[in-house]
Amino acid sequence: MLWEALTHRSYSQSPQQVTPPHNERLEFLGDAVLGLVVSEYLAAYFPSSTEGELSKIKADLISRATLAKAGGRLHIGGWLRLGRGEEINKGREKSSLLANALEAVFGAVYLDGGLDEVRKLIQRVLAIELNALQDVQLLSGGGDGKSRLQEWTHKHFGVSPSYRLIRESGPDHQKVFAVQVEVRGKIMGRGEGRTKKEAEQKAASQAITHAGCFRSERAEQSATLHTQQENSHD
Repeated sequence: MLWEALTHRSYSQSPQQVTPPHNERLEFLGDAVLGLVVSEYLAAYFPSSTEGELSKIKADLISRATLAKAGGRLHIGGWLRLGRGEEINKGREKSSLLANALEAVFGAVYLDGGLDEVRKLIQRVLAIELNALQDVQLLSGGGDGKSRLQEWTHKHFGVSPSYRLIRESGPDHQKVFAVQVEVRGKIMGRGEGRTKKEAEQKAASQAITHAGCFRSERAEQSATLHTQQENSHD
């Protein structure tokens, strides 16, 4: 079933003694299974969200772009069985083929191991995207910006953000303070205020708006490093 999931229709049209099945039927099943698992996850994790809000988040999570990116992290393109035409046209890099193959793999795992196994796989493969959703809930929650940012940085990096005064300007009775907030040496936000505390809060608020991108960048770097280490071991 795994080979079937990785076989594009064009491969079935290549000269073969026995024409192998291609992955479109498994893709059809995997698409439905993915929709169920993601819907289940979102309904449990965002109990106060409306149907419209959940549908919007779901559409992004199961989009071709998201699935192609996840498939790329797994290097699915290198395992695809393609016909000569798709090989020439760089089919291994096409978003549509990567996304469809990943859905087909989900369908194959569902048939082989059932819903529990495919649920675990989907949550693992889309871990970066699902963690980003958790960040949205955490960073948009209650409390002041500094507290939320600190909770987020502790969750992901095990450290507290550091605030640094980078400029003072104006007369003593109308001072303006400029502060930047950093996490592990990377600047995440800047803010200005009439007091250092106000400047720090504004810097934290700006950092919160950048947190998702910062987290995704680090997660992508970590995933790439992990893959490189596995390849070197192989």
